[in-house]
Amino acid sequence: MATVSFTLMKPSFTHHQKPSKPRVFAISCSSVVAAPGLAERPWKVSDARLVLEDGSLWKAKSFGASGTQVGEVVFNTSLTGYQEILTDPSYAGQFVLMTNPHIGNTGVNFDDEEAKQCFLAGLVIRSLSISTSNWRCKEPLGDYLAKRNIMGIYDVDTRAITRRLRQDGSLIGVLSTEESKTDEELLNMSRSWDIVGVDLISGVSCKEPYEWVDKTKPDWDFNSDRDGKTFSVVAYDFGIKHNILRRLTSYGCKITVVPSTWPASETLKLNPDGVFLSNGPGDPSAVPYAVETVKEIIGKVPVFGICMGHQLLGQALGGKTFKMKFGHHGGNHPVRNLRTGDVEISAQNHNYAVDPASLPEGVEVTHVNLNDGSCAGLAYPEKNIMSLQYHPEASPGPHDSDYAFREFVELMNKVKQNA
Repeated sequence: MATVSFTLMKPSFTHHQKPSKPRVFAISCSSVVAAPGLAERPWKVSDARLVLEDGSLWKAKSFGASGTQVGEVVFNTSLTGYQEILTDPSYAGQFVLMTNPHIGNTGVNFDDEEAKQCFLAGLVIRSLSISTSNWRCKEPLGDYLAKRNIMGIYDVDTRAITRRLRQDGSLIGVLSTEESKTDEELLNMSRSWDIVGVDLISGVSCKEPYEWVDKTKPDWDFNSDRDGKTFSVVAYDFGIKHNILRRLTSYGCKITVVPSTWPASETLKLNPDGVFLSNGPGDPSAVPYAVETVKEIIGKVPVFGICMGHQLLGQALGGKTFKMKFGHHGGNHPVRNLRTGDVEISAQNHNYAVDPASLPEGVEVTHVNLNDGSCAGLAYPEKNIMSLQYHPEASPGPHDSDYAFREFVELMNKVKQNA
């Protein structure tokens, strides 16, 4: 027991009076000192490491699941919507670093999920909220990740890591809470794993066809300009987000979702009004079977591709794709619509892009990313094809590009009337 005592003396007089006898207050403070080696800190200490392939080591605190995981580290600049990001299948094989420092303050609810499970390798954040405050919250972020076996770390310098990724490009990293693994072992793991050329789509796609019927809920549907017509659409699931399906359904589409390996012949037997090619993770060059499927569909029905679907269309048309330095991940990317001149703020999530110089004559670049000039949209009027590199459904993000779903419906209607 350690005790500290001191005395305060307060004089009691005014400037007209002589000083009176001081009043004395005694304060005694004490604390219990534990035996050496037995004391527990009242805060969590660093118990995790992020080792990047460039040799840098970042100590952090863990939340969610424990263990060791390898993945490609990318940064996302979205200010909100971490739950939609966690459940976006396009992040399979990646650690997502959030540049917004404060994460977890709204907790987790089950309405905002973009897939039935989390596919990302892990979450890297600066500050983990110690409390949640949202009327829809069902559980804290840490509990949510732990139940889904997803690792997370916090109290790490996300600014410094982001600057490193912008300078050197996306890096492979290993996240570990296992003390038995040495730094050298983790570094060797990061340098022996690669995401390029890996088919990540097969791990996130559905296994059997199914019908999708849910629309965007009225509270969230800001666009009600419909004419009542319906169109049958076959949607290829390369890692499709639920809100893409909701937006298509809200615009009058009756959707049959099929696996990524679904034969084009079976799709055409359904006699759809259009085919949708979804977003998805990884390298489009790693899924030649999907490119061949797209080739067989082109010219037979209208086709709309988003993200991975856009890249697969580019390859199917004879173009090439390439890996970007650090990709586009966030809800604040400016895009110019070259047809209208309008600038849209868009939600994006991709590490690959189509090389417009490699595309054949007749293919039109319709949208350009204003940050780096990369191709953000294509159209091939002769073949009734349209595509966007970014996400018009947002979730999370702005709704500037929602009109793309209406344009797809108008394209199907035009082809149907001219048949």
